[in-house]
Amino acid sequence: MEEGKPSPAHKKAKAATKPVFERRRGGEARAVSDLVPDIGRAAFRRFGFVQSSIVSRWDEIVGPRYANFSAPEMIRFPAGQKAGGTLELVVEGAHAVMIQHVLPEIVERVNRFFGYEAVAKVKMRQGQVQRAEPKPKVSAAPVLRAPSTELGDSLREIADPELQAVLQNLAKSLAKEGE
Repeated sequence: MEEGKPSPAHKKAKAATKPVFERRRGGEARAVSDLVPDIGRAAFRRFGFVQSSIVSRWDEIVGPRYANFSAPEMIRFPAGQKAGGTLELVVEGAHAVMIQHVLPEIVERVNRFFGYEAVAKVKMRQGQVQRAEPKPKVSAAPVLRAPSTELGDSLREIADPELQAVLQNLAKSLAKEGE
């Protein structure tokens, strides 16, 4: 046998010592919303966004009044700097004058969001703003078992007759909804 090469018996013994259970390489399951900033980072940087959150949280930054007809398109910074940038907005044509009037406030809100003087000026472009579709409202789950309309003993313990009547009416209305 050559020196330095393991024998076939040695290979079998080494394979037998391998642990039965190994931890998966991917780690624990994570929510997709936690992964989106990592996935979209390259695309957002390409279009001039330091943080993807300025796009996803535009409604919070400028408020729903202005977010309905404006959207950030990109932020351009001077070469080698991360301050004093130019925010480019898409604004619906009819609202451009109003947005121009409140530009100082928008710049202040964006800078407050970043925590430093990230934006120094704003360029506007008229166009269609893509609005996020509103989330459908989730209705309450149906009641599987109707509550008892005669609460009897538990309501007798309540000293206030007005409160007792209100609770009894509430129980009756819940029973009607459950039917």
